[in-house]
Amino acid sequence: MDPRAVFVASMATKTAFTRDAMSSKYVIIHFMITLTHRYRIYPDVTQEQTLIEWMEICRGAYNYALREIKDWCDSRKCLIDRCSIQKEYILSSELKFPSEVYQLNRLPVSKKDFPRLGEVPSQVRKLAIKQLHRGWEYFQERGFGFPRFKKHGQFKSLLFPQFKEID
Repeated sequence: MDPRAVFVASMATKTAFTRDAMSSKYVIIHFMITLTHRYRIYPDVTQEQTLIEWMEICRGAYNYALREIKDWCDSRKCLIDRCSIQKEYILSSELKFPSEVYQLNRLPVSKKDFPRLGEVPSQVRKLAIKQLHRGWEYFQERGFGFPRFKKHGQFKSLLFPQFKEID
């Protein structure tokens, strides 16, 4: 095992045989199991500084995506004839909700506006946005717990779904 690995995911296919109670026939069931392993890493000073910078960049992307969602929600709070232009943030009514797919598709384009986004591996950035939308889905299901902005030092983990060993 590579001690530098943070997360390693592997897929294993399992087959199960069950007996159908109604027809007394055997049924073959295939299912996929995702195994995730977590390893403790011991980076040197430069590697640690790089990881901290990546966390800050991902925190910025997370907060930017959350700001888009929050602006969209705030623009839909009051009726258009009762909104104050000075106090309310009004967006176009044709503007769609900034969904996960929309925000993930805009990440490569955003690298032109924010060049520091290019320093972080693309899948790590994508998983930061997916983390936000997972929180948004939980909020939609429960009705409370709106996702919050991450302050400096609050974004404490990075996920590497396809960790490759660097020679």
